Amino acid sequence: MNIALITGSSGLIGSEACKFWDKKGFSVIGIDNDMRSYFFGADASTLNMESKLKSSLNNFTSHSIDIRDYDKLKLLFSKFKTQIKVIIHTAAQPSHDWAAKEPFTDFSINATGTLNMLELTRKYCPEAAFIFTSTNKVYGDTPNSLPMTELEHRWEISEDHPFHEHGIDESMSVDQSKHSLFGASKLSADILVQEYGRYFGMNTVAFRGGCLTGPSHKGAELHGFLSYLIRCAMEGKHYTIFGYKGKQVRDNIHSSDLIKAFWHYYQNPRKGEVYNIGGSRNSNISILEAIQKIEEFSGKKIQYTVSDEARSGDHIWYISDIRKFKDHYPEFEYDYDMDRILKEMLNAVSE
Repeated sequence: MNIALITGSSGLIGSEACKFWDKKGFSVIGIDNDMRSYFFGADASTLNMESKLKSSLNNFTSHSIDIRDYDKLKLLFSKFKTQIKVIIHTAAQPSHDWAAKEPFTDFSINATGTLNMLELTRKYCPEAAFIFTSTNKVYGDTPNSLPMTELEHRWEISEDHPFHEHGIDESMSVDQSKHSLFGASKLSADILVQEYGRYFGMNTVAFRGGCLTGPSHKGAELHGFLSYLIRCAMEGKHYTIFGYKGKQVRDNIHSSDLIKAFWHYYQNPRKGEVYNIGGSRNSNISILEAIQKIEEFSGKKIQYTVSDEARSGDHIWYISDIRKFKDHYPEFEYDYDMDRILKEMLNAVSE
């Protein structure tokens, strides 16, 4: 029996991974204790998705385990041992604004929880592929030092800069910048993932994501801007843009495209690897551009205001250069561009 062990299994990326690996014939073991409802309220609960997975997948079981609880995790790992072929670690405290409210909670989940997962993988299934969803926040606000040009609806990196054509690559420094406490805890986990690969020779990888999105995303005001913006549009809620005139740019990758990248890595894993992953130049958008697109596709007017105060450490412009990943895994291709992502998410909310 080949097992895929997936943390955060009822979240956006975790649930997509559960469905994908189930179709590939794996026994899928999910770990999710619905911490998202604690972070963002009852509307963000993942229990609904857990029920859908249980009813629709062929060989899926779930366990309500907190990834900070080493002893409970150990019982699971020790039971299945080398039957576990892949660990997809998506469980996290995901908001850099929320992290400042409870720094110990944020760090214990993002850093210590990841250490628990790595160490148990080393002890019980060291040949398994360990796939970690990191974040572009490991670079802190260093991207804001890039030369920018202000256009009508977006900021854009200057055309003569090396990052202009393809986006930001893995050479960007993680030092001497404001990360947010969330970025610091995720960077700690990111480095641990690399270290277990390099020091212990394990098949570990950190995918440094841009904006991860899709129809299953349960966005909140300070996390998951595209999902939350669509909710505001469809429910007639007011939307507040924090700083940068609403022209801040993000690349967005659909959850199924990200899982495809995971699958390519799993089939030919490398040790202690790091990849920037996101929508790249294929799918990126500013908030103002997103508002225009959503209004066009939905026929609904979005009520919004622009605050002069930006979120602390927030990126003005971030587009991922995924050429390193494409060089290692040239068969990877996107299925989704920006328009397809938005239309699918709008349809999901309407339904």
